[in-house]
Amino acid sequence: MYFGKVIGNIWATKKYEAMFSLKMMIVQPISAELKNLGEPIIAVDTVGAGPGEIVIYITASEAVIPLPVDFAPVDASIVGIVDTINLAN
Repeated sequence: MYFGKVIGNIWATKKYEAMFSLKMMIVQPISAELKNLGEPIIAVDTVGAGPGEIVIYITASEAVIPLPVDFAPVDASIVGIVDTINLAN
């Protein structure tokens, strides 16, 4: 699982049929210190996240697990919205 910040959404007029009701978001990967890591990715939103929110996302074949379908062409899924991050010194 990784931290990310939702920086936008994707509007698609055509989608793979199993993804018809799912929202796609642009997510900037970040560190626990909220610093950008790499390039933004596109992730399917399974929790109702919105722009500006810090989220937890998963990647690879596990990204399909939280979806309400058996198969979908998905590489990343948002699985949680972060309320706080506490770092130990």
